[in-house]
Order: sequence, then structure tokens, then C-alpha cells
Amino acid sequence: MPRPPLSDELEALIVEPNPAVIATLRGDGSPHTAATWYDWENGRVLVNMDESRRRLAYLGNDPRVALTVLSSGDWYKHVSLIGRVISLDDDTDLADIDRLAIRYTGRTYPERDRRRVSAWIEIDSWHAWAQSPPVARRGSRWAS
Repeated sequence: MPRPPLSDELEALIVEPNPAVIATLRGDGSPHTAATWYDWENGRVLVNMDESRRRLAYLGNDPRVALTVLSSGDWYKHVSLIGRVISLDDDTDLADIDRLAIRYTGRTYPERDRRRVSAWIEIDSWHAWAQSPPVARRGSRWAS
């Protein structure tokens, strides 16, 4: 798999507030996935979690993660970033969750009474797909 930096095309994809799914590892090594908001800054990814999220506990035990960002206009265009959490920090003033909420909704995060934790992810490698959907051909499973 390629190592950072990302191409200009992929960087353009991930700087936008596109849908994303994060994968963490449970204690038994099996994957856990969840939709998530993210932001990209200086080659790293920011995610933020409520203190009750299972993935927060998983990250405390194993910092390895993958984040797949899907183009909101064409989900066949996507990039998966593989890396590890390099810091887990309390978001005491809710600045990070507000940053993400404004990015995705245009407003600050409405719930102000729960502890939140921010994670910065350093990227080790990536892979991407940026082609059109499969074309239906006679006799193929895509043909109707």
C-alpha cells in the first residue's frame, strides 16, 4: 500500500466533509466499525467521541485504526487511511467536537453535558478507488 503523502486528488476528497467509517479493534482482535465525523489537518485525522463510545475503549487498548472516506457524490470514489492514534485527549472546552459539527452541519455541537475525547490519527499507509461503478455486461452479475 502507498505511504503518505496522498495525491492532490485524494487530498481534495478528504478535505471535504464526506461520509466516513472508522474501524477499531476489539480486545479479541475482531473489527468494530462506526460512522464518524472527521477532519484532516497536516496529514493527520481528527475524530471525536463521547466518553461512552466503545471505540474509545478499544483505542485505549490498541491504537490501530482505519478510516474510509467516501465521496458523497460517488461512493465508488473513496480512500482508506490506515494508521494509529497518537493521542487521546479530553475535549474539555468542546472545541474539537464543535469544529467537527460546524464542518458537517454548520452549527456547534448541541449536547454540552457529556465528556468528549479527541483522537489524532497518524497515517501509515492508504489505498483508494476512484473508478466508475461496474458496467453491466451481458452475462455478468451486474446485468439485469
